[in-house]
Amino acid sequence: MLKEIMEQGQALTDSALDRLLPPETQHPVSIHKAMRHSVFAGGKRLRPTLCIEAGRMITGSIPAGIEELGAALEMLHTYSLIHDDLPALDNDDLRRGRPTCHKVFGEAIAILAGDALQTQAYEVLSRLDCPSEARVRIIEEVACGTSTVNGMIGGQVVDLEAEHTKPDLKMLEYIHRAKTAALITASVVSGGLYAGADEAAVAKLRSFGQSIGLAFQIVDDVLDVTQTSEQLGKTAGKDTAAQKATYPALFGVDESLRKADTLVQTALSSLDTFGSRGEKLRMLARFLVERKQ
Repeated sequence: MLKEIMEQGQALTDSALDRLLPPETQHPVSIHKAMRHSVFAGGKRLRPTLCIEAGRMITGSIPAGIEELGAALEMLHTYSLIHDDLPALDNDDLRRGRPTCHKVFGEAIAILAGDALQTQAYEVLSRLDCPSEARVRIIEEVACGTSTVNGMIGGQVVDLEAEHTKPDLKMLEYIHRAKTAALITASVVSGGLYAGADEAAVAKLRSFGQSIGLAFQIVDDVLDVTQTSEQLGKTAGKDTAAQKATYPALFGVDESLRKADTLVQTALSSLDTFGSRGEKLRMLARFLVERKQ
């Protein structure tokens, strides 16, 4: 069942991405080749799949057109990865098992490819086929999830500034909740909003997203010190080498995994009121702490 959920989410998202992104032949070709290089380098499409499944849970079936929302979320995620891999930030040569964007196209085009994906994402969001009130709330939710205040960019800034320091739990949790969990939460909540979720359901989805988002990043930190580059599809051991603020560095691997498992249990309890309709989201939550890459 989990495999089918992931494959369906990937297929719907990839089809939408291929339709919504300019083709490689579109002038200027260099930027469009760079965008597609990173977007179609693989990846689990976790954020779009969470979005799609949140929508399915609210309505009982996949809402028509929600894959375009998922595609926009994946564009934003990919833009963040392109920029994160740049020499000025994490300076990585490998992403999703392929050379990073700047290694193939140069730093200038990579920066612009990230910018272009962010811009393209909001163009897609502005045209979503849902009521205008829901569309505006989705755009606000996604913008907040990627912002400088408790959002992805703010988390990346604090992450950079925390290198070579000894952060406490408060700083570590801020980094993880902002850098990673905020966009995951926005993905889940926006999927609910697209499907017409009421305020009570949105609150439950937000609680679910915040818990699984933090669990996801804790497991990511653990995998960085326990898996090889070949297994991860990206350079292993980068966090340790850069002396980044991570849960394993502060608590060790075993305690970090226990914390991730506790967070997933909290996430699962957030979906109790949805009964059997929430089972697919529950399966995705469990996958987050069981994955090996």
